[in-house]
Amino acid sequence: MVKRALIIGHSGGIGAAVASQLTGRGVAVTGLSRSTDGFDVADEAAVAAGLAAQQGPFDLIFVATGALDIGGAGPEKTLKALDPQVLCDQFRLNAMGPALVLKHAVPLLPRRERAVFAVLSARVGSIGDNRLGGWYSYRTAKAALNQLIHGAAIELARTHRHLACVCLHPGTVATSFTRAYQDRHATVPPETAAARLLAVIDGLSAADTGRFFDHAGQEIPW
Repeated sequence: MVKRALIIGHSGGIGAAVASQLTGRGVAVTGLSRSTDGFDVADEAAVAAGLAAQQGPFDLIFVATGALDIGGAGPEKTLKALDPQVLCDQFRLNAMGPALVLKHAVPLLPRRERAVFAVLSARVGSIGDNRLGGWYSYRTAKAALNQLIHGAAIELARTHRHLACVCLHPGTVATSFTRAYQDRHATVPPETAAARLLAVIDGLSAADTGRFFDHAGQEIPW
């Protein structure tokens, strides 16, 4: 049972829905976001300052930040469209950002009690599940995020034996993030996605640390 939660990106569609549902359960929720708090996950100074100001421990830290289109650059269909700056922008926000949050959030996680650190990843970041190609920058950033979290989970298991550090795929959710792609996939409202993700989180234990799950709790191949 979650008692205290820190939601990073709480002003976004999924983050706000998760925060709302946790609050409805009686959970003490703290939220940070770039738009409301200046908490830019790609700025290490902002991340360090924002997290240093928090009073832990939190038994759930949920990172709901990220973007599919950055600066108007959408997913690439071919190698010809690959752009170095887009690759860097995707890595900075979607991989480096959550990793910096984890780096500076470790002091806020309990060592002797169950806790979950969860980040939003995406099925398209799975190398084993990639059958269509394309979307090079976004896929690569999410694959990098998966590796960062997996590696950190191994390290943190030595000091935080009750921690589950995981990547979660929320499915296609009806937010501004996916507006241009909702006609191609089954889409759910943020409230439904939040309920599904929290059900997965509720069922996690330390044995699940370093793994990658979808919104139904099914493991996704790396």
